[in-house]
Amino acid sequence: MKTFLAGLLIAIVALPSISTGAADLQSSLDTLKAVGPKGSGNAAAQAAWREVAASDAKQLPEILAALDDANPLAANWIGTAVEAIAERGKRSGTLPKAGLERFVLDTNHAPPARRLAFECLSLVDSTAEKRLIPNMLDDPSLEMRRDAVALVLKNAESLAEAEKTAEAVAAYKKAFAAARDEDQVKLLAERLEKLGHKPDLARHYGFILDWKVIGPFDNTGEKGFAVAYPPEKKIDPAAEHQGKQGKVKWIDHQSTDDHGLVDLNKLLGKEKGVVAYATSVFNCNKQRAVQIRMTSFNAAKLWINGRQVAAHEVYHGGSQLDQYVDAATLKAGENVLLLKVCQNEQTQPWAEGWGFKLRICDETGTAILDTNR
Repeated sequence: MKTFLAGLLIAIVALPSISTGAADLQSSLDTLKAVGPKGSGNAAAQAAWREVAASDAKQLPEILAALDDANPLAANWIGTAVEAIAERGKRSGTLPKAGLERFVLDTNHAPPARRLAFECLSLVDSTAEKRLIPNMLDDPSLEMRRDAVALVLKNAESLAEAEKTAEAVAAYKKAFAAARDEDQVKLLAERLEKLGHKPDLARHYGFILDWKVIGPFDNTGEKGFAVAYPPEKKIDPAAEHQGKQGKVKWIDHQSTDDHGLVDLNKLLGKEKGVVAYATSVFNCNKQRAVQIRMTSFNAAKLWINGRQVAAHEVYHGGSQLDQYVDAATLKAGENVLLLKVCQNEQTQPWAEGWGFKLRICDETGTAILDTNR
């Protein structure tokens, strides 16, 4: 499919543009947006793609807007059509700079669409990056936010090299506050610590640090993931329950890890075939949609206010930041989180980990903090 589109793109770029009627253009875009998996809609899409790719450059904002709700396959078709139009518009000097800039600055559009619009604008406006990117430190487009952070970081490095320490620290802090990509956050934290200003990484990411933990319960043969042990029925911090090897009770724990790691091996003992529960109360100032981003070496389930919002029955699948991202809704006031973490019976060194990290944020990865924090 990519070869087909590449061949068409070369052919279309060489053709003169055609100003397509609004209704006809929308019909072609709708056909492209109907493309689905396993080749569904591809035959009709080929003709529609030719129509869209032959459009006049002034119609680019309308075409880019179709990316706002396009599925990944449809976005590929529309994106290559945009590239063909932009290349032809660059050659003829007809790219609509003002319209493209308005599109870039309109945060109601999807980040990928705005990024592509920015790339089109940059073809004919060499000042676009210097004018627009510095103002995007808080942009919902993570790509453009990343570019903005990189510019501030570059300035901070220059200030540090010139031994303007106070100015460098201020610039590093500005970049750190805006950074969302792990590599940039890590680099900026290192630079600040080197200058005597260690940032609070756990707070920046929004990791929950305060938990009550209980266990171990039985997970022999990985059966425990489906078993509703007492904490799933009622969370009573004063209760004592029958565990795998005897009575167990809740213990308080506050993580001191930069990434909020709760190491269950250290808290409950290094065991196999076991289940642990962790609970925390999160205070929110209003009802809001959030993302729960979790990392765990183990199979895990999560409930918020008694409603299950995540279930990942995967053992030792990795430990990268934001391994699992699940949507949830917090209510105004107290929200009770209950996490179930299951360790299986594998004995390989890489299967020893038993624990988790959990943070609450918005869709850009910006931390949402407990109102009491």
